[in-house]
Amino acid sequence: MKKTFLKFMMIASVLGTVMVSCSSDDDSGDKNTCSDGIQNGDETGVDCGGSSCQPCASTALEGEISDELTLDASLEYELKGKLEILDGGKLTIPAGTVIKATGGTASYIAVAQGGQIFVNGTASDPVVMTSGEASPAPGNWGGLVVCGKAPTNKGTAVTSEVADLTYGGTVSDDNSGVIKYLRIEYTGATFTNDKEFNGLSLFGVGSGTTVEYVQSYNGGDDGIEFFGGTVTGKYLVSTNSGDDGIDFADGWNGNGDFWYISGAAFAGIEGSNLAEEPAGVDPVTTTTLSNITVVGPVTEGALYYKEGGGNFTIDNFYTAGTDLGVKVKSTDTPAATRIEAEALKITNMQFASVADGFEKTDYTGANQSFISEGIATGAGNGAAAPDWAAGWTRGLDNSGVTESNLEGTITSAVSLQADVKYLLTSKLEILDGGELTIPAGTVIEATGQTSSYIAVAQGGKIFVNGTATEPVVMTSGEASPAPGDWGGLVVCGKAPTNKGTAVTSEVADLTYGGTVADDNSGSITYLRLEYTGATFTNSKEFNGLSLFGVGSETTVEYIQSYNGNDDGIEFFGGTVTGKYLVSTNSGDDGIDFADGWNGNGEFWYISGAAFAGIEGSNLAEEPAGVDPVTTTTLSNITVVGPVTEGALYYKEGGGKFTIDNLYTSGIDLGIKVKSTDAPAATRIEAGDLVITNIQFDAKATGFVETDYTGAKQDFYTEGTATGAGNGAATPDWATGWTVGL
Repeated sequence: MKKTFLKFMMIASVLGTVMVSCSSDDDSGDKNTCSDGIQNGDETGVDCGGSSCQPCASTALEGEISDELTLDASLEYELKGKLEILDGGKLTIPAGTVIKATGGTASYIAVAQGGQIFVNGTASDPVVMTSGEASPAPGNWGGLVVCGKAPTNKGTAVTSEVADLTYGGTVSDDNSGVIKYLRIEYTGATFTNDKEFNGLSLFGVGSGTTVEYVQSYNGGDDGIEFFGGTVTGKYLVSTNSGDDGIDFADGWNGNGDFWYISGAAFAGIEGSNLAEEPAGVDPVTTTTLSNITVVGPVTEGALYYKEGGGNFTIDNFYTAGTDLGVKVKSTDTPAATRIEAEALKITNMQFASVADGFEKTDYTGANQSFISEGIATGAGNGAAAPDWAAGWTRGLDNSGVTESNLEGTITSAVSLQADVKYLLTSKLEILDGGELTIPAGTVIEATGQTSSYIAVAQGGKIFVNGTATEPVVMTSGEASPAPGDWGGLVVCGKAPTNKGTAVTSEVADLTYGGTVADDNSGSITYLRLEYTGATFTNSKEFNGLSLFGVGSETTVEYIQSYNGNDDGIEFFGGTVTGKYLVSTNSGDDGIDFADGWNGNGEFWYISGAAFAGIEGSNLAEEPAGVDPVTTTTLSNITVVGPVTEGALYYKEGGGKFTIDNLYTSGIDLGIKVKSTDAPAATRIEAGDLVITNIQFDAKATGFVETDYTGAKQDFYTEGTATGAGNGAATPDWATGWTVGL
């Protein structure tokens, strides 16, 4: 085999140097020779190591490779000048190899068109290219430059910004080798203010090339940059870059997946098409990015959409500690044109621990919907270092994120974190197939009135996993909280309701109802909802918790609505049962149920309701034969007044109610029934309303047990009641996780 002679100096433990270079394929035998310029026998390097040769020390690298060369992981290499892999040349770097560079701009590794590099690091033994200086610093050496034959909109034979190599062409699937598990440190040597090395520069690199698990650490310029080409970059890390974290431009048509960027001096990601973009330039930068984290601070946005931008589709984009989400210069007409044409689309973008003066974007054009917020995991763990980066990267640690925005849609399984305060500024919808898990102790602060609420659509699920000592709290984010500051929690299921099988919810505009009596929308336990009830109109307001057609397999237990502007908790049809419910200071009724609800209730504690303690109805303007009829068994209920519409308001046909152990205190009316409600009266006369062991305690002035004037006056029976547990006093099961009792 032809040998490749480059300046490749073996510095041994004895005097003298030998300049050689060869592939390990040149082995000529099984014995060490120690002097033939070939790595053979059990030598660990060329003419060194093994059973009989002198020990191997460091090896100097520079020159050109036109054939094949494999480095030795047992050696520490010194890059003293440029090392170029020419057309036909191949450089293989095994796992664990360390290359230390000195020489500033003169020291870099470059792969020319037709050359190939194979960086074969592993998660436990990455290849490391770093500074050889005694006190390493950004800009100590150049970096790694790869030039391919894939298209770029700068031309088909362009000279690279650094390394002075030709790149670009028409070979989209060009293959410049494999780069895996590579850490590049202290790169970015400077020629001029606008001409610097990046950690990894990819000029017109084709899709046949693999670029995965690469970190740029403490580089003087961009961490990683794509100049046109079609190569895809996966599992990329940029840490403390002196310019942008990751940059792409010049008609790049690759994709990106799992990028973790922190400490970028300018933009987290800078994406552009072409400076001074001419009409009809081709190809246009076009990419799909997914699973991206940018941890600030940054000075030019988490994303800088620049110089015409291009066609970007970005999903699952998590940012933390930034003051600007997407930057677009007001003078960048091509970029604005593309945004207006919906060429930039970002979904599930989440902003955490935003910096002072935060803006989602500084773009002022008409299309402001190109960003859709949502819950994002970013590169894997939000702002924290992703699991896939463990072991082979450096300089990463978990971010101290304390706040995170919360809005958008959820279509898969998503979990919140109890140590993060979430800011709900708009609607958050859990759609069909989506699952939202909220751990014990989580706090969600909402602002935005009617535009701010959490809704579970049919087929979606919510799991509120509070505990008695650490409830989940959904509350107002206003400086002076008040009822109606935000919407509330809305759950829509597929269980029957007498309003139809596909009805639109009063709030959140979601479909509910159906035939699935045992539908499961998840589990809600130990949840406190505060300052809900934002108002659309006098007849259309959010409740604290609204349950539309929710099925019996859903768990609804240990819930308090506190200082809500409308009803505390309301059941609109469905079959779900509600246990251990608390409604405190509701602006309308304490707990309301209607529209053919066929669930049950047990241990309800209601105080401070502005109208009825409990309002139970069947259907407004009830037609004959409506089905299902509201049918429920309630037990262990306390209503503490004053109220203005009775402890129980049996309304709009009421339904079939069996109630036992109902304790009331401080009310002036026990059971209210309108004289004009003929369907309600018919049911009372038919024995469909039965109340046993109702106790009227501490009666208010003018107290009346019922205002029903029909013939049947024995539908209720007085007795001694404990109600929700302790009569008018706070029940033991409500201590610790409720407020205002």
